[in-house]
Amino acid sequence: MLALTVLPHVANSAALTDVPEPPASDGPILVRSLALGVCGTDTEIVSGDYGAAPPGEKRLIIGHESLGRIEDASGGSGFSVGDLVVGIVRRPDPVPCAACANGEWDMCLNGRYTERGIKERHGFGAERFRIEPQFLVKLDRSLDRLGVLLEPTTVVAKAWEQIERIGARATTWRPRRLLVTGAGPIGLLAALIGAQKGFELHVLDRQAEGARPELVAALGGTYHTGAIAAIGLAWDIILECTGAPAVIRDAAEHLAPCGILCLAGISPAGGELGIDLGGLNRAMVLNNGVIFGSVNANHRHYAAAALTLARADRGWLERLITRREPLPRWAEALHRRLDDIKVVIDIAA
Repeated sequence: MLALTVLPHVANSAALTDVPEPPASDGPILVRSLALGVCGTDTEIVSGDYGAAPPGEKRLIIGHESLGRIEDASGGSGFSVGDLVVGIVRRPDPVPCAACANGEWDMCLNGRYTERGIKERHGFGAERFRIEPQFLVKLDRSLDRLGVLLEPTTVVAKAWEQIERIGARATTWRPRRLLVTGAGPIGLLAALIGAQKGFELHVLDRQAEGARPELVAALGGTYHTGAIAAIGLAWDIILECTGAPAVIRDAAEHLAPCGILCLAGISPAGGELGIDLGGLNRAMVLNNGVIFGSVNANHRHYAAAALTLARADRGWLERLITRREPLPRWAEALHRRLDDIKVVIDIAA
């Protein structure tokens, strides 16, 4: 079968290669891949910046934003042939740590977790894959090809869960105003959840025209460009999805009392910026502010994300996917264009 593979940490080694069928040791359920979402992690792996092959192997099958249909399911698994499914990315570490032992592998304490398509496990970027039923999520068939959006939605579903848990420290906290920085797929999906929760929604991004402001408007939100300070508001919640150090600094300086800043974007190393740490500390302490980071997801976040997509307008979700490329044109999918939001590789096209 065909699969997208790389030699980890070797730039320009990505290729569409012929690989063996997935082994039974990967799990009893056989899935035929339909589509694969492309994200920044994939481009970093292809660039040689990240990634690890399974022990004893040279190449890694990439891809962690999956969508497929079951071709063969063992009896008693809870799944059936034809089910529309998505694979969970992370696996608990073998020790396991206290978090992984409790099903919170997204909060792994010792870093020995593995991840399909990223760290020491083959991913979903192949024509077929096998998987364990406990790491598989069934979707409503009505989602069809939009189900490829599930994995990125889990990232912000977890972020929202953590925001609400932190906010619950104050029984009188009633957040109303939300700012999402970054209108890429993660930012727009974060905004979607905020709109579903009834927040006064604001989204900030650099692009002044095109699909991004239109998608925000369709959610009932207000779209901004420029600096956070120019908006002239204080924010109960800021979901930071750019990873840009200057945006993070500005976000931290514009929280309302008891405000929460969730960092969901990953910054590159370096890029130091001048910041008044004393002033920031004073503001955070006196206003009971919180800044925290969030990444990855566990099973309940996949379930929450599935509900988010089921409630969403199908037309809005369709517009989020701005480009689809067939598997033979996989390299085009990894080449980012200015107007791209979400790019998908149609494996079964």
